[in-house]
Amino acid sequence: RSRLAKTSVEGTVTGREKHHWGVYEKMVVNGRSFDEIFDLVGIRVIVPTVREAYAALGTIHATWRPVSGRFKDYIAMPKFNFYQSLHTTVVGPEGTAVELQIRTIEMHHRAEHGVAAHWRYKGPTDSNSEDMPWLTNIVDWQNETDDPEEFMETLKVDLEQDEVYVFTPKGDVVTLATRATPIDFAYAIHTDIGDATIGAKIDGRLVPLDRELRSGDTVEIFTSKIENPHPSRDWLDIATTPKAQNRIRQWFARSEREELVELGRDLVTDALRSEGLRAQPLIASEELRQVSQDYGRNELELLFEAVAKEDLQAEVIAKKLVAHLRSGSADQKLPARPAQDRGARRRRTTGVHVEGLDDSLVRLAGCCNPLPGDEILGFATRGRGISIHRSDCSNAAELVDASGVRQVEAVWDNAFTGQFVVSVEIRALDRDHLLVDVVRVISEHYVSIASATTFTGDDQVSVMQFEIEIGDPILLDQLLAAVREIAGVFDAYRILSNAPRSSS
Repeated sequence: RSRLAKTSVEGTVTGREKHHWGVYEKMVVNGRSFDEIFDLVGIRVIVPTVREAYAALGTIHATWRPVSGRFKDYIAMPKFNFYQSLHTTVVGPEGTAVELQIRTIEMHHRAEHGVAAHWRYKGPTDSNSEDMPWLTNIVDWQNETDDPEEFMETLKVDLEQDEVYVFTPKGDVVTLATRATPIDFAYAIHTDIGDATIGAKIDGRLVPLDRELRSGDTVEIFTSKIENPHPSRDWLDIATTPKAQNRIRQWFARSEREELVELGRDLVTDALRSEGLRAQPLIASEELRQVSQDYGRNELELLFEAVAKEDLQAEVIAKKLVAHLRSGSADQKLPARPAQDRGARRRRTTGVHVEGLDDSLVRLAGCCNPLPGDEILGFATRGRGISIHRSDCSNAAELVDASGVRQVEAVWDNAFTGQFVVSVEIRALDRDHLLVDVVRVISEHYVSIASATTFTGDDQVSVMQFEIEIGDPILLDQLLAAVREIAGVFDAYRILSNAPRSSS
């Protein structure tokens, strides 16, 4: 107190000794030795203003020797829950380590009573808008999480984690939990940036997306330019912050629902045609909406989703719609298109013909991304249509003996024109602008990048993996040949599922 008074710093000083249980807990639970516990004696200094807090810190450090590595400035860099204080440890009289906390009256009230009580303490007319993001994040997590226990676990993890402070290329500070990765950083900036992430640089060097961030890192995110970029399921094992994990789960939940809605719509469309109706004008009609409401679904999307999940039968819905139409205007009953057109429509969407099952929904498996020319196998699953795999796909081998799955004969339709997803890997000696050059060559071949990951090892070899969308498989060889001409690139090939790598 006397030292502070000499420097005209007004404040209150309180002290406490650490309880025996607290010492025991740190030694046993945290695995520390007695000599590693610096807060046996703690002193708290409460001052009126931030300026006086730093003045008090200067006085303390000028009087007693500070312990290296024990100073933390939570005033300049607040914790995520808005805790603010200056922490330091000094060697006091008789060589005793003393921990000090220096904060303003307002900061002390927030630390002791929490953010919500702090708002009440300040009054409704003096609310600090900077306090709002934390509460907004909590509300977002609650809205995104249906399970209350999962929400509480998310909140608990976030409150308990320490933090790192990293920078955007423009110099803005982003606060993240320790062990955060570039994926977490991208989602902290904006959800759209997170979803579109294909690579990252830290301090000007390409890094893998699972690289842990450290305080002081400058992080730059590369994003995909395709129309509807999407995250990877693998990111759930990489992301560590609740916001990033929740956003990724939310995207896949929404995506899976969209797939179910599309599948259900196709099943209802086929059922309508089987009843002799033109499906196109009826699939979004008021009559079908009425049928949907009769089944307790106020939106057509909910009806289609229920059909895909086999909670409702498409054939029953089609017959009920026929009954609605007969009770109204008979003019809406129009003949369906010939059955062979339905099969042709299926083939046009995937380029695959399944003998005797052209009316079924056919999709190319995302695990192996088959291309025309690949040997393929088809697997029919009730309610899910037919999935097409490469014959050497590991998942295909498991499906052969799976219950409820039937193998069917599938062949490529040589007349098909459309887009296919291909996974490629590029290996190169790391250098400046390498990723930029690779992306430029890919773009020059009119190929869209769906996703990308990069990794540079200690040997300075950069490994880049891309998911690209390509129209003609023949163009793949041309693209890979062009990529191999890039300075530093020594290999480029298509990634095959559990098979020897190949460029075709």
